[in-house]
Amino acid sequence: MNFLPLPDNTVRQVIDALTVFAEHGRVSVEASKLRGSMSWKREGAYEYLVKNVPGRRTQERLGARSEATEKVFQDYTARKAAIDARLASLASALDEAERMNRALKAGRTPNLVITLLKVLDEAGLSAHFTVVGTHALYAYETAANVRVTPGALATQDVDLLWDARRRVQFMTDMERLDSSMLKVLKRADASFERKPGQNETAINARGFEVDFLRRQPVDGDPHPFRFSGDEDDLWPVQAERAAVLTSAPRFEHAVISVTGRMATMRTVAPQVFVDFKRWMAEAAPQRDAAKRRRDRLQADIVQALLDQQLLVT
Repeated sequence: MNFLPLPDNTVRQVIDALTVFAEHGRVSVEASKLRGSMSWKREGAYEYLVKNVPGRRTQERLGARSEATEKVFQDYTARKAAIDARLASLASALDEAERMNRALKAGRTPNLVITLLKVLDEAGLSAHFTVVGTHALYAYETAANVRVTPGALATQDVDLLWDARRRVQFMTDMERLDSSMLKVLKRADASFERKPGQNETAINARGFEVDFLRRQPVDGDPHPFRFSGDEDDLWPVQAERAAVLTSAPRFEHAVISVTGRMATMRTVAPQVFVDFKRWMAEAAPQRDAAKRRRDRLQADIVQALLDQQLLVT
């Protein structure tokens, strides 16, 4: 048996915690739409409703004072107060859920992976990257309420597949951030630096690596491609059959760290993972024998979760 079911009390905790996490995320998005404030500003004989948005130097004028703008102001103020109160309550519930996750050992995704996922999300870059490889198992096992055998999980690197199809939006997002991908990673761990001789890899002071992959160039994909204009930034490397993963259906699920923190992992659909790992085990060129055995084991585990309907897609 290469996986074991979680105890019933842990399953209940995971269900409750993920419910709180999802609602906190939903309300956070709503709160972001209401950022800033509205106020009345007098200019001469007239009074205008203006909106102040953080990060903008100028105010947005919404119109002269009237019944219509009075209603806009009242609705905004009431909605913002309600959302802020709900978010504060959910933040408290999230803290409690994470504490209980830790107490009941509800998760075991590496803390740094959770932090990386959160950093990418906060930077608005998560839609551009997909977790592929071994770390996808954390999403699958959490969704299935099982624990996969540790031997199938041991790894000191996480693979992030960059979606070259969205390169124009990606470049826009990077310009908005006015940063480099390496600097974004440093928000998760300040010790990350580009690995000498491997421009696609960032490595931290404890030897944990983040590898950036991309499909082989098609449809006018830029090649080579650096994530930003920073000369020290990272270059995603072409990976064989990465085009299959780029176009594959996605699977999103929350994952839980050993300390109880939660984040959303975006990976490939489980059956895609199985098929790709089978190819890695049987046909990938120059693949180490030990890695082929692990590829086969990982494929067998996920296929078993699908066959037993523990993992539903």
